[in-house]
Amino acid sequence: MTKENGRVAMVTGANGAIGLGICQGLAEHGLEVVMVCRNAEKARQAARAVEQAVAGARLRTETVDVSRKAEVFAFAGRFAGRLDVLVNNAAIAPRRRSETPEGIELEFATNVLGYAWMMQAFAQALAASAPARIVNVASYWAGDLDLDDVQFKQRDYNNDTAYRQSKQCDRMLTVAFAKQLSPAGITVNACHPGDVHSTLSHSLGYGGHETPAQGADTPVWLATDAQVASVTGKYFAARRQQSCEFARDEHAIARLVAICAGL
Repeated sequence: MTKENGRVAMVTGANGAIGLGICQGLAEHGLEVVMVCRNAEKARQAARAVEQAVAGARLRTETVDVSRKAEVFAFAGRFAGRLDVLVNNAAIAPRRRSETPEGIELEFATNVLGYAWMMQAFAQALAASAPARIVNVASYWAGDLDLDDVQFKQRDYNNDTAYRQSKQCDRMLTVAFAKQLSPAGITVNACHPGDVHSTLSHSLGYGGHETPAQGADTPVWLATDAQVASVTGKYFAARRQQSCEFARDEHAIARLVAICAGL
């Protein structure tokens, strides 16, 4: 394993099962890891877990709710230093529909807008450290996007449908941001991490059977491996590039980008 001393990675949803596995994997590669969580105490607990697992791990914790645009951009405004890797991983699947204080449906705000806002807010920091990488943790469990009702104001809310929609959006946004950020030397790729045993998988009703380390394998590989250093705008599972039907609909991608910008 190649150690990447001096490089810095940021991971959202760092205290969840997959996020914790990603943080540990990146720390094992020698990257300093900025662990972004909504809850400060859970962030501290997650950091202690990584420190116990990885001798000499270099960690920072930040308390940020990525479903709140103001918090994301305030965080970016106070962030200092290099940033080589951004891993968008934070995701939820609440069983009842709710809204942020800004009136945005919470699952869309977290799983979709959170990814878009983080990529926008940290594009300058990533460009300053280029070549840099963004990894969007998406899923094979994707579909059901309704561009006329992304917030389930007309449809009956179902967390499984909302989750599938959000992961389709993440794969589509990956294509859009890959094109936008390529001139700055930033690659953007998405991946399916596997069916990990986690709070989120239980919320969706299937439980998951893979370990956090197994779920972290492909995201960490995309964040660190030389063979994918110049690959961008693609979707991966089990370290292999996969065909993505959502990447081919340029009109739908443009509509989604406009919806996100409007929110």
